[in-house]
Amino acid sequence: MTQHRTPARLAGLAAVGFAALAATSTFAFQQMSAVDLAQQGDDPAWAITEGLTTEIGPRPAGSDREAEARKWAVATLQKMGFANVREEPYQMPVWQRGEEKAWLTGPFLPQSLAITALGNSGSTGPKGIEGEIAYFASFDALVAAADSAVKGKIVFIDNQMEPTQDGSGYGLYGRGRFMGPSVAAKKGAIGIVIRSIGTDNHRNPHAGVTNFADGVTPIPAGAISNPDADQLVRQRQRATGPLKMKLLLTPKTIGDQTSGNVIAEVPGSDPAASPVIIACHLDSWDLATGAIDDAAGCGIITAAAKHVMTAGQPRRTIRLLWAGAEEVGVFGGQAYFDKHGKEKHAVALESDFGADRVWRVDFSLPDSADDLAKRIGVALAPFGVVTGHGEAHGGADVGALIQAGVPAVDLQQDGTRYFDLHHTPDDTLDKVDPAQLRQNVVAWTATLGLLANSSDSELP
Repeated sequence: MTQHRTPARLAGLAAVGFAALAATSTFAFQQMSAVDLAQQGDDPAWAITEGLTTEIGPRPAGSDREAEARKWAVATLQKMGFANVREEPYQMPVWQRGEEKAWLTGPFLPQSLAITALGNSGSTGPKGIEGEIAYFASFDALVAAADSAVKGKIVFIDNQMEPTQDGSGYGLYGRGRFMGPSVAAKKGAIGIVIRSIGTDNHRNPHAGVTNFADGVTPIPAGAISNPDADQLVRQRQRATGPLKMKLLLTPKTIGDQTSGNVIAEVPGSDPAASPVIIACHLDSWDLATGAIDDAAGCGIITAAAKHVMTAGQPRRTIRLLWAGAEEVGVFGGQAYFDKHGKEKHAVALESDFGADRVWRVDFSLPDSADDLAKRIGVALAPFGVVTGHGEAHGGADVGALIQAGVPAVDLQQDGTRYFDLHHTPDDTLDKVDPAQLRQNVVAWTATLGLLANSSDSELP
């Protein structure tokens, strides 16, 4: 059970935290009381999360809806007083889902399954396909299987993901989605279905992108809900003959379309100082309104930047990146790197893990920033945030910058329930807890204020 901090309690903690921050930074928090900042801390974050999900809703990459979301973002950021607000468009290949149905057809009476196509899935054609199921307990079991065990069949991968606070299981279990369809296609499968990469027990399939290796023809690929996967497994255990499935998936690719990033800035007082970049992603999957993934992230980083801007001009410029087309291949993050990767960045951060409380901070900073990291840890401690011992890795949209050597800070959110909602029809505004959203904003504001006022001797 998640313990939530009340707004009043959070305001008291913020008073302590911002006092520590003011004592360890040149940042001008005296222009705004810490309690006032905490009490109104989530107003911009909630307004952005609520507004984006209500007025725009689902925002599939490369779609007209994502284009409208960029217009909405530009207008919102300009109204909030940010500088240099602009779109930076790019082209990307677009995949669109079509009809989605599946049935267990034998040896028992037919039963329908809750299914969604994986991004980049091939099509069954309008008549669908039917075949024997080749069961594999894991992605590794599929990799190890002989081609003869797969050829001409519909593969099923039975990954069963468990919840963790840091979301670390996603990389392990996600391989069934990321690479499973390509491996199955190489071995001659006519289709593939996976247990959703999620930790819920709702009859909601989890969407997500898959990728086929060069030269591999895409096959129909879908994810079924966890209860439906359980049903499939029970039928397999009872069946005395082959278990059969029918699939009807009719997605299509429509070629290159326009996507884009939205950029905004809080100008720093020192033009020679390299900027701090903070990121989120604007696009979402189409099954819901993308509240936790990632409207809340855009709300969090923007609210923090707004509070820093209100409290006084920071030394370093703060650059906001609302990236497009993250869900289908991080096209926005790559486009940003292609355009700005040669520019010097002081440090990179991203919010893209929902809206639940920040519980740990990790760093990948130069040795010269050891004292800066300690000051951040002191400022965050009153909010229940511990300093971790692992390296920060950033988010997907700043990943190319970090791989190129840009320092990073991770404000780690509690991911215990994230994969209950991730990429499902349940990713809606009611799942965002305002108290936990507020805690994110004050933690981000404290961290961002210190980073944006760091010296050249601390960060390059």
